[in-house]
Amino acid sequence: MNISHIEHIGIAVNSLEEAIPYYEETLGMKCYAVEEVTDQKVKTAFFMVGQTKIELLESTSPDGPIGKFLEKKGQGVHHLAFAVKDVNESLSELDKKGVRLIDKTSRKGAEGLNIGFLHPKSTMGVLTEICAKE
Repeated sequence: MNISHIEHIGIAVNSLEEAIPYYEETLGMKCYAVEEVTDQKVKTAFFMVGQTKIELLESTSPDGPIGKFLEKKGQGVHHLAFAVKDVNESLSELDKKGVRLIDKTSRKGAEGLNIGFLHPKSTMGVLTEICAKE
């Protein structure tokens, strides 16, 4: 697996409407995109910091992954995403190495990326996403 860079850091928030002004007005960043990913029951907002993105995640349903995370842990860092060349190839390689996968094959994520998640029980407690523009 060839990781090229940190693609983004995902942060779960209760409300994009409340969180975006903090990042823009307090930290001086600019939100460049807001997008809903309906099959993941989430609305996202993106900011650039150098070459890395910050992805704010607001649940659109309490039974979605972000809704469950917020209920259990509250607002905060949700996941770390690494860019790879090919998500399916990387998932296969990680599976062979014994890494517990949440996704056996890639699926569509925000910004048109193909994504796959690794279970935090295999990644030192950090929910890890691998993604690629394919």
